[in-house]
Amino acid sequence: MSELKLYNSLTRKKEVFKPIHPGFVGIYVCGPTVYGHAHLGHAKSYISFDVIVRYLRHIGYQVRYVQNITDVGHLVSDADEGEDKIGRQARLEKLEPMEVVERYTRSYFEDMDTLNVQRPDISPRASGHIPEQIELVETLIEKGYAYEVNGTVYFDVSKDKEYGKLSGRNVEELISGHRIDPNSDKKNPADFALWKKADPEHIMQWNSPWGKGYPGWHAECSVMSTKYLGQPFDIHGGGLENTFPHHECEIAQSECAHDKTFANYWLHNNMITVDGTKMGKSLGNFILVKDAVTKHNPLAIRFFVLSSHYRSPVDFSDKALDAAEKGIEKIHQTLLRLMDFKAVQNGQDATFEEAIHNFIARFKAEMDDDFNTPKAIAALFDFIRDVNSWLDKSKQTAADTLQAATRAIEKTAGDVLGLLPADLKTLRTVDDEKLNGVIRILIDMRNEARKEKNFALADDIRNRLKEAGIELKDTPQGTSWS
Repeated sequence: MSELKLYNSLTRKKEVFKPIHPGFVGIYVCGPTVYGHAHLGHAKSYISFDVIVRYLRHIGYQVRYVQNITDVGHLVSDADEGEDKIGRQARLEKLEPMEVVERYTRSYFEDMDTLNVQRPDISPRASGHIPEQIELVETLIEKGYAYEVNGTVYFDVSKDKEYGKLSGRNVEELISGHRIDPNSDKKNPADFALWKKADPEHIMQWNSPWGKGYPGWHAECSVMSTKYLGQPFDIHGGGLENTFPHHECEIAQSECAHDKTFANYWLHNNMITVDGTKMGKSLGNFILVKDAVTKHNPLAIRFFVLSSHYRSPVDFSDKALDAAEKGIEKIHQTLLRLMDFKAVQNGQDATFEEAIHNFIARFKAEMDDDFNTPKAIAALFDFIRDVNSWLDKSKQTAADTLQAATRAIEKTAGDVLGLLPADLKTLRTVDDEKLNGVIRILIDMRNEARKEKNFALADDIRNRLKEAGIELKDTPQGTSWS
């Protein structure tokens, strides 16, 4: 029996997963900053972690999945300078900041629902945890890791000897490598803000011991993760681009404040690229989820994302999405065929029961190897090929085995990979039912023609259906179509 292994970005190696509390996994993933609609780059991250959470539950863990909503403090530079992203969008749209937050938070969840991404157990907002962030900053000042200058509080990276352990960056090099801003209040150019003084025109601000201000981006995730998962917790996830400075700073402030490990395993998903360049809003090469789902089946977009390992990049193209459409269609057609197939005897087919067992074991082994979805999908398609071959040759199909094969696809393609709709009845639409009725009439006419040895008419029906995109397949059970 294989053990679940994760690639831990902190140790830079695969490790056997051992949760802090047996049977329970706490996972925190950095959520969206809600100042615009989600694009496919966001989809890559949240689909990837959705499958990780689904698989942990599939193998028996109780999971508490926390994914935050950043609604304040994330500045346009992703560091300590510039406007707040929410505030800037509010100014551009002539709205209150919280109007922007509500609009794009709803939009985000709508998009994730469309992509069959299950919602987190807890979706905390940064603005709802200001007291905890102030408490964290006070603790760091008290312990000598932070200092206040003119209403802004900075973390002193020179005091943390382990700063840089996640990203592999050296503190001395970071300090010497930064250009010194003559207007900066920082002791070291690499120091980062825990609490920012708010200018009078800054809309989003709160009272604090250091005057009116707002939290630093990094402090938000530290307090929201530990509030709901404790410290340490099992898994912290997020995009590869957040390794530094965001995740590095989270570790520093959390571990210095509480003198214990922040999170045991760090998982980072890679990005979607367009012609080899990262997809992102700042580059203007992004594709909104809302636009993508008007051209492609949402489950095909999900299939496209999972066709690459979560730690690998995947290049977007319409050709790749078209291939994903065909893959989804193959899965759905095979499942429908299993559901429609008439079992003519009870009991089991021993040979194919072994094939089902081997598939489930192979699928688990691939997923246990750091959630290797491309290889898990390859195992699924090998099994689908075997299923169709088995049904083609079956004169009598054992009912128990037929149900076992159906369940195997539902559990793997559905429960784990999320490539099936929640209601399997939607696989067969009203139009599909009508189409099936028409084609069955043509199949009956072709069978009558064959009985009467009118092979020219029988072949003409087959060929004309093929030209229309309908393929007939003759089996011992009768004629099926796809």
